[in-house]
Amino acid sequence: MLSYLADFESYFGPLRLFRYLTLRAAFAGMTAMGVGFLMGPWLFAKLRQLSAKQAFRGKDEVGELAELHASKAQTPTMGGLMICASIVVSTVLWARPNVYVYTALMVYVGLTIIGFLDDYLKVTKGNSDGLSSRWKLVGQAFITGLALVVLLSFPESASKMRELWVPFYKNVLIAEMPIFLLAPFLFLVLAGSSNAINLTDGVDGLAIGCTVTAALTFAIMAYAAGNMIISEYLFISYIPGAGELAVMCSALLGASLAFLWYNSHPAEVFMGDTGSLALGGLIGMIAFMVHQPLTLIIVGGIFVMEAGSVILQVGSFKLRKKRIFRMSPIHHHFELKGWHENKVVIRFWILSLIFAMAGLATLKLR
Repeated sequence: MLSYLADFESYFGPLRLFRYLTLRAAFAGMTAMGVGFLMGPWLFAKLRQLSAKQAFRGKDEVGELAELHASKAQTPTMGGLMICASIVVSTVLWARPNVYVYTALMVYVGLTIIGFLDDYLKVTKGNSDGLSSRWKLVGQAFITGLALVVLLSFPESASKMRELWVPFYKNVLIAEMPIFLLAPFLFLVLAGSSNAINLTDGVDGLAIGCTVTAALTFAIMAYAAGNMIISEYLFISYIPGAGELAVMCSALLGASLAFLWYNSHPAEVFMGDTGSLALGGLIGMIAFMVHQPLTLIIVGGIFVMEAGSVILQVGSFKLRKKRIFRMSPIHHHFELKGWHENKVVIRFWILSLIFAMAGLATLKLR
């Protein structure tokens, strides 16, 4: 919205600065952080007042882990509402509206609603049984379909969104993906990313800290994709207008840092599915729209590890009646091995940064 002030530079010269993507991205990050710090204390107090507590599984289900996390029983959840408000307000203020921004906001808000319903059911029931996995997938499939309809309805995005680009290859792999291939592919990216971050959100600061590195990485990728000179130099897809997603990624970065302030150990609040499902879906959607969906596997290496550990654990137990890890997702395995929660988080943050740098390196290695 504020980007349109640049149209009045003839009346006041400095207004031309609002035309620059880098400036608006920087202010988007600061605005999101400011909204988070202003809104956070009030929201968290309200959540405590409403007894919106995180529901944990009992000792009969998770054994020793229940004792390790016993002190978290009174910590409120649904902190993802703060992240959502920060990102939406900042994006609306600083990003120049286009089909990519509209789609990202629609996906993010839609998944926030699904996550909120899940958290609400957990809070009202007083246990960890919220919205069933089937209904979550139905909701994610509906949002995927809606996003695809929007992207294919606008001329500027219709043809670009059918392209498939892969890391380490400097030409488009498939110039026009058929709809029967495009739809399940987008669903796999969106739902996979959404559920992976949801699984990562198990100890204080872990998921949101790894989100920071992913947000910064995709801010750079979105900026590169929207810049003709840079995209041609790097042999990546040039997507006119996609640079505005860098503003949204910057807002995500600022909101994540503000939330991390309160979510660091010992956490004052949890994001809940309200935050984790939506953040994962947003990152997946942005990765898809800047033609880096497969690079997301590298950038989000921690999220892949977490989701992969659950798949391996369940598969091994069903096939061999044996577990590979003491508990999955894998961060719980290290907790039960005796690692302090902070050690798990910081070491995973380091790995997340390494994965992010590896993902950025793919832009040049073609």
